[in-house]
This record gives sequence, structure tokens and C-alpha cells, in this order.
Amino acid sequence: MPARRLFAPIFIFAGILHFIRPKTYESIMPDWCPAHRELVYASGVAEIAGGAALLHPRTRQLGGALSAATLVGVFPANLHMALHPERYRGLPGGKLALWARLPLQAALIAWARAAARD
Repeated sequence: MPARRLFAPIFIFAGILHFIRPKTYESIMPDWCPAHRELVYASGVAEIAGGAALLHPRTRQLGGALSAATLVGVFPANLHMALHPERYRGLPGGKLALWARLPLQAALIAWARAAARD
């Protein structure tokens, strides 16, 4: 299924963006999280590793699990954005889009799990 095959390169690219534009990701982190830059890099590594693992049949299930776990791990940043829309006024769609991102995480987790299937 082509949609499953798209997840890995998209997730790898998203992980690379953590290193190219770390300030963007730092800006969405909840204030209570320590070491914002380090966590941005760690989540970038996790996204790259999960996406890369999905590319090989031997590591595909691990890659799906890692990708899903990473999406769960970054969920607090999405929730933070929805709860503090005044900080993200420049994003298209405004407050509604910030809240719409929350169920989108569930869809992405389902996509990661589907990508892990042989």
C-alpha cells in the first residue's frame, strides 16, 4: 500500500527538520519541559530512527512502535499549543486548527502502526 510506504520518508524528513529549525520546535514545547533544545534533538533522532527502521522488513515492527511512541511523546507539545493559542497566532487556521491537531495525532499513530505491518 503506497500510503504506508510514505510514512517512513515523511517521518525521516520531519526528524531532519528538528535539526534544521530547532527553534520552531522549541517554541511549541510546554514550559514545564526541561532542556528544550536537547528534547527537540532527541525527538528528531527518534523520528529519523523510527522512519529508517520502517524501511527494512527486519526492523519494520520496531520502527512502527518507535514512531508511534514518539508521536505519543510529542503529544504534550500539541496539547500545549491548543491550550495556549495566543502564543501561536501566526499559524494558519488559528485556534480551531490547533485543536484539530490533537485527533490528528491518533491518525498518525494509526498510520505508523499500519506502516509497520508487512
